[in-house]
Amino acid sequence: MFAEEIISKVIPPVRTDDTVQKVLDRMNEFKLKHMPVVNDAQFIGIAVEDDVLGIRDPNKLIKEVPLNLLNAFVFNNAHTYDVIRLLSQLKLTVVPVLDQQKNYLGLISINNIVDYVADQYAINEQGGIIVLEISNRDNSLAHIAQIVEADNAQILSSYVNSFENSTCLEVTLKINKTEITALVASFERYDYQVKEVYNNTQIDNGSQERYDSFMNYLNV
Repeated sequence: MFAEEIISKVIPPVRTDDTVQKVLDRMNEFKLKHMPVVNDAQFIGIAVEDDVLGIRDPNKLIKEVPLNLLNAFVFNNAHTYDVIRLLSQLKLTVVPVLDQQKNYLGLISINNIVDYVADQYAINEQGGIIVLEISNRDNSLAHIAQIVEADNAQILSSYVNSFENSTCLEVTLKINKTEITALVASFERYDYQVKEVYNNTQIDNGSQERYDSFMNYLNV
């Protein structure tokens, strides 16, 4: 998915002719700590809440105050992973999106990214989660998929996590059913180390409640 596909349609930028108070009001309205400053289609930079709060006169115009605007953005054809990387590296709450001529197209908020991740990793889908630890030399996703399918289940999403100075990988699987006791046993029978299991209706020890609480947090 490209950046231009998840641009927010409800959050307008601010202008250099806007007051400091208007910028703060806009940030507060959308619960953001950053706001693009745009004149017509020209991207000027990103205003940071802490800097704006430091301006004593809230009636001053943005162009009249010494703000250090961030020059951070992505192009419209950037992959969403690039958006996530920029959000993470710079601790941003929005990422401006420009076209190839550097005209401002819109912004992607951190809430947009949460929705995207939830969709990509089937977070909102009912199902169980299995975390396997495997050697990076035995990383056969095809074999893992065969074990799942043999249990009449499907993998809704998967994620591989590597560790520095380690030969082990963590493979997180989201399965399309919540009763996964037999599937866990199948993995163990094939000598896979099952590190964690969530949402298993047969051995649920409160993980469903924690999962639901986390989802409620993301939806706030």
